[in-house]
Amino acid sequence: MGKKILMLAGDFAEDYETMVPFQALQMVGHTVHAVCPGKKAGDYVLTAVHDFEGQQTYSEKPGHRFTLNATFDEVRPEDYDALVIPGGRAPEYLRMNPKVISVVQHFANADKPIAAICHGAQLLAAAGVIRGKRVSAYPACAAEVKLAGGDYAEIGMDQAVTDGKLVTAPAWPAHPAWLAQFLTVLGTRITHG
Repeated sequence: MGKKILMLAGDFAEDYETMVPFQALQMVGHTVHAVCPGKKAGDYVLTAVHDFEGQQTYSEKPGHRFTLNATFDEVRPEDYDALVIPGGRAPEYLRMNPKVISVVQHFANADKPIAAICHGAQLLAAAGVIRGKRVSAYPACAAEVKLAGGDYAEIGMDQAVTDGKLVTAPAWPAHPAWLAQFLTVLGTRITHG
């Protein structure tokens, strides 16, 4: 039986880091509820596509309208088995919302699986849940990880790291490793026949 997973989306979340896990986790039988503060099921968030084109940091292009399928104000974290935090610019403002912080802290304090990618570490740091944890993130977030007491894992853009039930990665090129490690933490078994 699939797990019930909460995804904290927001305007200008990275398109791939939102859509790919949302669809992939459903594909393997999990229920995923994507929410955003101030929005209801059926509303959408605007996403952004971040790419690596040789500049000092990523470039940003308009992404898709990502439709939310649950209402943030109705979410009860205790009803969910795991949490997904996409990156992009959304974590920058989501971390300012006390209820969002409370949701992240619930999952960490209850030792439930959490998957965060890219700038998702900003939300983990703001929630104070990474002290003593090995955490990867987009390199520009390394200072926040360290200031929050985390051990920043400097790994390749296509790699991920698991520390207990926390799975993190630097950016969307890590989707295969990040999602595979998260599925392992969730206890999801995929067999090939």
